[in-house]
Amino acid sequence: MTTWHKWRTIILLFLGSLASIILAISLGAKDISFMTMWTSIFHFDANNNLHQIIYEIRLPRVLGAAFVGMAFAVAGSIIQAVTRNSLADIGILGINGGGVLFVTICFAFYPAISYGWLTFFSFVGATLSTILVFSIGLVARGNLSPLTFTIAGAVIAAFLHAISSGIAIFFDLNQDLAFWYAGGVAGVTWGQLPIFITIVIIAVFVAILLGKQLTIIGAGQEMASSLGINIRFLLFSSMGLVVLLGGAGVAVAGSISFVGLIIPHVARKFVGHDYRWIIPASALLGSTLVVMADLLARIIFAPKELALGILIAFIGVPFFLIVAKKMEGI
Repeated sequence: MTTWHKWRTIILLFLGSLASIILAISLGAKDISFMTMWTSIFHFDANNNLHQIIYEIRLPRVLGAAFVGMAFAVAGSIIQAVTRNSLADIGILGINGGGVLFVTICFAFYPAISYGWLTFFSFVGATLSTILVFSIGLVARGNLSPLTFTIAGAVIAAFLHAISSGIAIFFDLNQDLAFWYAGGVAGVTWGQLPIFITIVIIAVFVAILLGKQLTIIGAGQEMASSLGINIRFLLFSSMGLVVLLGGAGVAVAGSISFVGLIIPHVARKFVGHDYRWIIPASALLGSTLVVMADLLARIIFAPKELALGILIAFIGVPFFLIVAKKMEGI
């Protein structure tokens, strides 16, 4: 596959992502024309109800969905490269479970907490759950084999979810946390987006810079070491990016699994196995997936909405089973 072919693919994926964003802003309980959408963004009229719907509700929601998709998809790409695990995803491996747990604790003890602090504690929870998963995987076999890593993640995910549920029941938070458990972007506001978008853009850019090393380590740590790559630094920086992306995504959209599992496999079909191309392709495909899934969640049973996390799970579970069946020893 030539470089020109890859660039053309990235451009087409970008246009597809942009088209999905425009479509999601236009469609909903009330369909809005493209011209009305355009004028509401660039010539906002506070007295126009349609402008208010687009600018105050749909635009932050759709942008939130786009960047949540980027965050989870790129995090999944990175962790699949580092662990050489085709089933790796921050939801399946329990990494976002720590973020949800700490969000639950924040709601229980600090209900008026700001989004900035909520994001910070989500990072802390994601970091701790990442350390737990890696520790169990290493203790079990002494290496990051795909099977032990997946089992360790499943154990941690179940454990953290049980604690989160217990806290929610004890403090009567079930109604408040229903959104976080099911996952969704309905509550995204303009106040959340600057911090979140900045984190995602920086993390994706750094991930692209690490793309060549991620490609090499995907072939094995022994080969990477023989080529002079600092394995410890790469693992530390890569998992740092996963925690940043996963923690920020959970703080905005709650617990959404399978995006990081599905998208890297699709991206490899489009651009091959070089992570310098897989990362941007995953970002664009992840954006499109979550934006379109959120649109379906809004309109399929309008005026009622489906939970975004549940809708994506309907796609993700069969995909997980297909990939698992192909993996040796599972």
